Amino acid sequence: MNVSPVSSSYREPLRWRAALLLPLLVLGAALLYSLLATVVAGALFPAQANGSLLQRDGHVLGSALVAQPFAAPGYFQPRPSAAKFDPMAAAGSNQARSNPELQKRIADARASVAARDGVALAQVADDLLTQSGSGMDPDISLAAAQQQVARVAKARELPVATVAALVAAQVQPRQFGVLGQPRVNVLGLNIALDEVGTRDGGAGTRDPGLGTRENQKQ
Repeated sequence: MNVSPVSSSYREPLRWRAALLLPLLVLGAALLYSLLATVVAGALFPAQANGSLLQRDGHVLGSALVAQPFAAPGYFQPRPSAAKFDPMAAAGSNQARSNPELQKRIADARASVAARDGVALAQVADDLLTQSGSGMDPDISLAAAQQQVARVAKARELPVATVAALVAAQVQPRQFGVLGQPRVNVLGLNIALDEVGTRDGGAGTRDPGLGTRENQKQ
C-alpha cells in the first residue's frame, strides 16, 4: 500500500499550533499553578506558607522548621549540626558508623554533654550526640529534653517541676499517630521558657539574645 507523504501545507498549521501550545503550557504550569498554590496555601495554611516563623513582641525569632544553636545555659540545646546551623550548607557528615573520626566525635560529644547536663555517660540521649541528615533538625526527643531540665532550671533559678511541666506541655505526638517519635521543638520550648521566666521574674526573665546571633554558637 502506498502512503503519500504529508504535504507541507498540512504541516504548516501543526507547527503554528505547537508554537502556540508551548508558551501556553509553560504559562499554565510555571505561573498559574504556582500562583494558585501560593494563594491556596496562604489562605488555608498561612503560618506554614510563610515559613512557620515564631515571633515575640512582633520580632521574628526563627522558624519552627530550622534549628538554631543556643549558647546560654538557661536554654535547651538542639542536636549537633554538621552544617554549623547554616541553612545554606545543610548536609550530614556522610561518615559511616565504622569511621574512627565519627566514633571519636561521638565519644567526645558524649563526655561534653554529660558534663554540661550533669548526667552519667550512659544516660546521654542519642540524638544529642548524632547529627540529622540535614544538620538542621529543629526537634529533639522527649528524653533529650528531659535530660536538660535540671540544668535549665538551675540556670534560671526556677523549680525543676516548673521546667519539667513546660517540657511536657511542648511535646508533639507522632505524626498521624504512627510516624516518628514524640518530639519537642527546641525554639518553641525556649520561647515558652522565656515567657514562664518573665511571669516569675528574677533569674528566669527572658534573655534578649534569644533568636539573635549573640546567643548562638558560632
